[in-house]
Amino acid sequence: MSIADAPLDAGERAAVADMVAQAATPRAACIDALKYVQARRRYVSDPALAELAGLLGMSTAELDEVATFYNLIFRRPVGETVILLCDSVSCWMLGRAHVAAGIAARLGIGPGETSADGRFTLLPIVCLGACDRAPVMMIGDVLHGNVDDARLDSLLEPV
Repeated sequence: MSIADAPLDAGERAAVADMVAQAATPRAACIDALKYVQARRRYVSDPALAELAGLLGMSTAELDEVATFYNLIFRRPVGETVILLCDSVSCWMLGRAHVAAGIAARLGIGPGETSADGRFTLLPIVCLGACDRAPVMMIGDVLHGNVDDARLDSLLEPV
């Protein structure tokens, strides 16, 4: 059993309890709790979600509705590094398809796929809010604008 599928450990339960104690209501801590578990485990598994729901006084279905509403809460396993490729009109007009093809050629993955070695997951995202620098992508937590084929190697190499 991987850590992602294991029950929450005592430290994780304590951290969530602290979030609940600081929130106006237990439910108000749900997004922070989801983000916390994801940061530790890379995604929120069904067992972790069910346990979190209990700690937050929510049903599993209610918490899953929250988790699946936010496109940056991952409910399935992802690679060590998540690459978010903007899907906005601006990015499409300024070369997003070419960037996607470059990523596919270099990493062997398409949208929604994880590389065979588990290092990378490529996910489309509706907008990264940087249309003035389109096409844009995010590698981990770092936003990169004006991405073209020449920059792709340097962006993907250090990760």
